[in-house]
Amino acid sequence: MWLSGCFFSFSAIMLIILWLFQTVLFGSFYKAIKTKNITNCAQIIELNIDSSRINNLMTVLAEQNGTSIMLCNHDVYGNYKEVYSEFVNSSGILQKLETKDLNNYYVSSKNNKGNIINIYDSSETDKIPLFDQSQTDSDTDKFVGIESELNRRGEEIMIYSCNFTDKNNKEYLLLLEAAVTPSLSTVQTLSYQLNIVTMIFVIISIVMIILFSKIIATPIENITNRAKELAEGDYDVEFDGGVYKEIDQLSETLNYATHELSQVDQMRKDLIANVSHDLRTPLTLITGYGEVMRDIPGENTAENIQIIIDEATRLSHLVSDLIDISKIEAGTMKLEATVFCLTDTIREMFGRYNKLKEQDGYTFEFEFEQEVYVYADQLKISQVVYNLVNNAVNYSGDSKAIKVRQFCYEDRVRIEVIDSGPGIPPDKLKNIWDRYYKVDKSHRSAKIGTGLGLSIVKTVLKLHKAQYGVFSTLGKGTTFWFELVRTNPDGEPYRN
Repeated sequence: MWLSGCFFSFSAIMLIILWLFQTVLFGSFYKAIKTKNITNCAQIIELNIDSSRINNLMTVLAEQNGTSIMLCNHDVYGNYKEVYSEFVNSSGILQKLETKDLNNYYVSSKNNKGNIINIYDSSETDKIPLFDQSQTDSDTDKFVGIESELNRRGEEIMIYSCNFTDKNNKEYLLLLEAAVTPSLSTVQTLSYQLNIVTMIFVIISIVMIILFSKIIATPIENITNRAKELAEGDYDVEFDGGVYKEIDQLSETLNYATHELSQVDQMRKDLIANVSHDLRTPLTLITGYGEVMRDIPGENTAENIQIIIDEATRLSHLVSDLIDISKIEAGTMKLEATVFCLTDTIREMFGRYNKLKEQDGYTFEFEFEQEVYVYADQLKISQVVYNLVNNAVNYSGDSKAIKVRQFCYEDRVRIEVIDSGPGIPPDKLKNIWDRYYKVDKSHRSAKIGTGLGLSIVKTVLKLHKAQYGVFSTLGKGTTFWFELVRTNPDGEPYRN
């Protein structure tokens, strides 16, 4: 309805403007154009007064512009007499000018810098120099006849007068007369046409409003209603396109957004289920071992206390990762970059896995040729390596072998974390960095870590503008890698 109202308002405004220009302002435009034309005619005649074809030129100008022309020069007595005339659509004023009227026009023009324009209508005929109320009865009859003619035609008459000299310094008086009000028939024709145009315009507007409502407004209204359903959590809604390309593109975009939102919502539900499970398991163990130590004499052993400590540590790591996920989503994760030895950081981090080495038979190998320094956030880069190693531990398979390899090329250092597990299917490699994504939808508790690490890894590496990736072979294992720019120990850029 809003679109239809806007279009109807636009149509109404256009009609008002059309009526305004073709009726109210038409006379003003007509007068301005006619004034310009008659002035141009006078200038052309003045410029060509010495031409032998001046009479032919004035005849052509009179016919082309619907203008009466009278050219006069003075006799031996100094009175102006007609030497050429061409009367086109004339009101008869120029024909009836007498010698004294011509002299008066000459004086008026000369006093007005060589030209003067007089416009008369039926209410101002007494101002025309030809008419003098003190004249004889025959002259008065002549005045009345012209006045009646002006009233009948409803026109304004322009008398343009100017004086100039030729190359022999002979003075001329030029008079031009033209109607500066459109004729009654012209106004009636325009009014009739405007009535027809208005009717056609109204019909077309109504048809266009109906078509716009059907082609544009209805699809947009449907999209709006379905968008409300999407906002209420209905991810099965589908958006249909329309006739216009823009509406089709909008529908496709909303369908894509709906698909992505449904995936995010499902992964969010999976995350909540997984995190709930991960929280419940250590809490159950802590509660169980605590009750055993309280109720059974002799169970207050170092081993039981260590289990409680380990599970509490696991809970602490889970909460830390959840906090990091929240920071990622809020966009508030910041870097505190310093120069540090990446090699030493990885080597020290491996000390955390001694318990896994002793109890579960895991092997950890770190290959490097030299110590490497980088300018980065040491805590967050340690978190990246720690999460990648944890991921390798959880998916290392029966071999339980994890390798971290460091090697350099040019001004960059590359870190690879390699496991020998079952690998990742090629169609799922592109999704493993996504938030909440799990390759294996059937939940199983991680051996170490929280299972939220890869989304954190991706964000930290992006903040460092580091390159990263993964490649995997089914049945042979997976390799995660990332690269950082090397520096010298003093923080200066590394040079080979």
